[in-house]
Amino acid sequence: MIRAAFGLVGLLGALAVVPTAGAEGNSDYSVLIISRERLEVATTCEIGVYLNDQLSGRVFQEQSTSFNLPPGPVDVRLRLLPGQAPGCLPGVEDQRSTRLTLQAGQINKYRIAMGQYGLELKRASLGY
Repeated sequence: MIRAAFGLVGLLGALAVVPTAGAEGNSDYSVLIISRERLEVATTCEIGVYLNDQLSGRVFQEQSTSFNLPPGPVDVRLRLLPGQAPGCLPGVEDQRSTRLTLQAGQINKYRIAMGQYGLELKRASLGY
């Protein structure tokens, strides 16, 4: 019985040493939302979202994707991905990326639009 009591006290003491996770820990990141909710891009093809030249997300019509990223600069590039629908092969496309500077605790929302040189990001309101 005494051994069980000491074991319980030891367990409670060990739990007191472990730091607790709180909401303030989330402020070390920035949220990046990329939306294709509007019908500005007249294609049914899937759009790939590349962060720092690595495929990080895929967006279909009327969808959005979000990322929790560390603060600082991030390069975002959009391109059509080959898929099952006809005409989704990218061909020759603009390889430029958009550099965004993210701040800790900030929520950034962008929508995909068709620009003069192909797919581009436009800042969007959060809507809440």
